[in-house]
Amino acid sequence: MSGRARLTLASWAATLMAAGALLPLVKPATWIFTAAFVLALVSGVGTLARRVPLARPLTLLAQTVTAVLALTVFFAREQAFLWLVPGPEVFTHAAELFQAGAEDVGRYAIPAPDTEGIRLMLVGGVVAIGLLVDTLAVTFRKAAPAGLPLLALYSVAAGLSGGGAGWLWFLLAATGYLLLLLAEGRDRLSQWGRVFGGAQRSGRPGSSVAAGGGPAFAPARTGRRIGAVAMGVALVVPFALPGFSGGLFGGNGEGSGGAGKGGTIAAVNPLVSLQDNLRQPEDREVLRYRTNARDTSGMYLRLVALDQFDGTSWKSSVRPIEDVPKQLPWPDGLSQSVRITEVTSNFVASDAYEQKWLPMPYPAGRVDIEGRWRYEPAGRMLVGDDKQTTKGARYQVSSLDVQPTAAQLAGSGPAPEKLRREYTKVPTTLPADVRATALDVTKGARNDYERAVKLQDWFARDGGFRYDVDVESGTGVQAISRFLKDKEGFCVHFSFSMAAMARSLGIPARVAVGFMPGTTQTDGSLSVGIRDAHAWPELYFEGAGWTRFEPTPSRGSTPSYTQANTPSGTATGPAQPQQSASAQPSAAPSAPESCTPQMKKLGDCGPDAAVAGASSDGSGPDLRTVLLVSLAVLLLVALPLLPLFWRTRVRSRRLGPGGGGALAVWEEINDTAWDHGVEPDDSLTPRKSAARIVRLGELRGESADAVHRVARAVEEVLYAPRPRPVADLASEAGRVRVGFHAGADRITRLRALLAPRSATRLRWAWSTRWSSWTTRRHALTARATAALRRAPHETG
Repeated sequence: MSGRARLTLASWAATLMAAGALLPLVKPATWIFTAAFVLALVSGVGTLARRVPLARPLTLLAQTVTAVLALTVFFAREQAFLWLVPGPEVFTHAAELFQAGAEDVGRYAIPAPDTEGIRLMLVGGVVAIGLLVDTLAVTFRKAAPAGLPLLALYSVAAGLSGGGAGWLWFLLAATGYLLLLLAEGRDRLSQWGRVFGGAQRSGRPGSSVAAGGGPAFAPARTGRRIGAVAMGVALVVPFALPGFSGGLFGGNGEGSGGAGKGGTIAAVNPLVSLQDNLRQPEDREVLRYRTNARDTSGMYLRLVALDQFDGTSWKSSVRPIEDVPKQLPWPDGLSQSVRITEVTSNFVASDAYEQKWLPMPYPAGRVDIEGRWRYEPAGRMLVGDDKQTTKGARYQVSSLDVQPTAAQLAGSGPAPEKLRREYTKVPTTLPADVRATALDVTKGARNDYERAVKLQDWFARDGGFRYDVDVESGTGVQAISRFLKDKEGFCVHFSFSMAAMARSLGIPARVAVGFMPGTTQTDGSLSVGIRDAHAWPELYFEGAGWTRFEPTPSRGSTPSYTQANTPSGTATGPAQPQQSASAQPSAAPSAPESCTPQMKKLGDCGPDAAVAGASSDGSGPDLRTVLLVSLAVLLLVALPLLPLFWRTRVRSRRLGPGGGGALAVWEEINDTAWDHGVEPDDSLTPRKSAARIVRLGELRGESADAVHRVARAVEEVLYAPRPRPVADLASEAGRVRVGFHAGADRITRLRALLAPRSATRLRWAWSTRWSSWTTRRHALTARATAALRRAPHETG
């Protein structure tokens, strides 16, 4: 295979390897095959054009025309002439597809469906990057700058995934770039000839340098070594730094804290993730659970509470976190006089559902879960620590079903002053029409409870609002004002607006984000899908604590205590289960042998079996995996540095106490010159070699004199009957190294440090040992064979 053909193939492969980071963004990922085929056509046309040869601009033009024709066939053949030749209609159709693709990217969460618009954007983008890489690396023979478009391709994938492009995709993309450098270096160095080749192997037969050249030795692979070091550092550094990622529902909404009992959780903004999940074309299951609750309509699964409204967005405050207590504290503001029922639920999270907040009913009293989870007391939330996520988690939650009556809420006393101040804050930029609307809607209400119910009913029923997930997102004060005017939005708009209006009326309020109860299955379990993502307001009433309201029309369920006919129930005491309810889910199999492995996986065998059948505690990689990965990363970083380590060790041995004297110092000077581009010539005498080193190395002053002094000392050792000892030869080698360093440019100095040419001696040494071992092995084999042949004759 010719050098250009190898370089073309490397460019094609490097582009596709970088494009691999885009694969998780779209499902199914069959677009990559189309991109690979079109890019192969473009690369093939480039190869033919360069063989003609055509001028570089004409080669690029031919490849561009090929790309346009191929994309026309795949995406706009109905609008093309003879299904191939593009016209104005083709470009109009392509523009429409691009616009539709851009809208789809903003509409769908990851993984997005493989729509025609998204497919054209992916294939067209990869082909364009591939054409640019091919032009730079093959046509113009500049492989190093070709890394910029490859980096841009990977960066787009990382940006669209919210920084979630895994290290494996980075490793794949970086490997593609290094392969491209390898192909370009091999092609370039094969044409350098002897001037840039390595020296003949000293001490081996035929070591004299031929005047006419000789076989070219590929010198240092500086670019590849530096690239490997950079890639290793890029992989290692993230392990030492805290991670950042987004996506409350599908991503890793990060908390920070670390080990121990302290730490904090950072603010999150769930708006974009929530809207993306509601727009999903397919409802994917994220959670399945069983519960002994009689009525699951109000069993919302809460992830996080957003308690801070700064006029731009609602977000959760930065608060301290602690270890999860065995029994969670009693909920703030909840009185013993309010009817309470203890509910037990067993959850199994999907392997595809991975984020840092644990979905559970509110308020939870006890959580049994394996892994690194922390507790935030103010919001009563559990957040994963040190990359802990919900992926595949199995856990049991004992929660309280709080059932206040309308009379209890209406007669509630004032909230504690500290809580009231914190949860009634509104920004000074809040438009006046928001409070004015709140006052108008709640006109005639006698207490905070009646005001809250009026606000809820106005949004959900009486105000003429319409539920629409395609409305432009927004959470700031202007977005609330616009929502009150346009009267269309989704759960975020309804919950955020009601909470802001409640605060303007002096009612403590916050917004909860999580999931609705889900759909009951035929086996009695409940399945929660990604489309069940929801946001709702929680208002504080002394005696009942934080209380759920439902202002979003056609979503969720209206709490019974906000309806006209509210049961007057009496208190049952704290955390007492219903007499008729079993502590086990009602649909659990009665016989242990009836519980299949699949049912165990889904948690359909009751809480004990679900926990016992869990194959993973959701705590992330085990210790062995971490050690193996760490070892691989260390090897990846250490291997390119082996020449540096070897060279340092050899220099210390030669120049240190007990070194080899003048001959060792002379060998060190020769290797120092070789590292800086002056090849050794074993055919010359020490004196002529010294003159050659000084001339080619452009040494001056003390450095040049040091080379000649060591050369004279070597000649005395070799030829004088009684050589005179010369003191401090190691310092002479140091002066020579300083002279080479001062006269070299930065790249040469870096090359001499990280990829010394003299490290070739290490390969020679191993080759010599291997040859010697092979010779001995053949000799031993021959002796053994001869002995076996003689044995029958001697026996006879």
